[in-house]
Amino acid sequence: MSTVASVTAEAGAPGGRLALVREGRRVLRAEAKAVEALAGRLGDSFARAAELAAASRETIVLTGIGKSGLVARKVAATMTATGMAAAFVHPVDALHGDLGIIARDAVLLVFSRSGATTELLGLLATDAARRTTLVALVGDLDSPLARRADVVLDCEVDEEACALGLSPTTSTTAALAMGDALAVAAARLRGFGADDFARLHPGGALGRRLSVRVRDAMIAEDYPAVAAGATARELILPLARMRGTVPVVDAGRALVGIVTAGDLARLMERETDFLDLPVSAFMTAEPRIAFPDESGIAATHRMQRHGVMALPVLDGRILVGIVHLHDLLRAGALHPEGTSE
Repeated sequence: MSTVASVTAEAGAPGGRLALVREGRRVLRAEAKAVEALAGRLGDSFARAAELAAASRETIVLTGIGKSGLVARKVAATMTATGMAAAFVHPVDALHGDLGIIARDAVLLVFSRSGATTELLGLLATDAARRTTLVALVGDLDSPLARRADVVLDCEVDEEACALGLSPTTSTTAALAMGDALAVAAARLRGFGADDFARLHPGGALGRRLSVRVRDAMIAEDYPAVAAGATARELILPLARMRGTVPVVDAGRALVGIVTAGDLARLMERETDFLDLPVSAFMTAEPRIAFPDESGIAATHRMQRHGVMALPVLDGRILVGIVHLHDLLRAGALHPEGTSE
């Protein structure tokens, strides 16, 4: 039987596809269980580590050997992507000339399952490492690394997910999840927001979306607005022209309200002779608004959350334009999950 045939053998047979699927599910569940266990063990030490990272004025240095080193590299990338100065240094390279990256009073994050790796302990014995605040993300709380650390984050797992129980799998997933949690918590403490993300990611699709401003999509010229004394009759054509939303202004172009096609439809249902009624009788007097330099995503989110299709755009109290949901979406201001106003 060929290799392909053996892989596609009868369901349930050794080497069959269902067996492979079951193995994949077992690994995923084992790793998910390990990460869930970490969440239950978080406490003051995690908060302290996040505070240290957020407050650091020096480059945060991350290190580790082997698979733990790969995890440390990824967490360093997460930190830099969320506004913190962070860098990975290999402990062997550090001992051969790279100790200069470790500044006095820096935060040093060390990743290790055993907490007893010779190269790591050699790095920690240097004067440069002794001057740091050491945060250990470690799988053995009774290890030399844990005993040396100022703050210990417990990344212990019951077993590896590989069939032999030897290859770093569950342990590296747990350490990566803990590192990401630490980076995100520190970024939140620093007030890292969508504008900061856009500044640091100008070349990416999400960065471009985050960089869209209301002024990029608003109609700023030749748009109609009506006075509060205008009648419903005078409103019909501007409503059609402006896709169902018309601002109401005073003599100085200060916004006093807004009228939508829905407002007019409800008025028609209530009143038989509605055409000569003043706009002030049925307008929304305190509408939701936007500002020219505001994030387009924030305005999009506001419109979607409150079920409106357009927002008047103000400079102070003065109307300077109107922005429609569809125009913002076309400009790329699609609200990503998790981003808030």
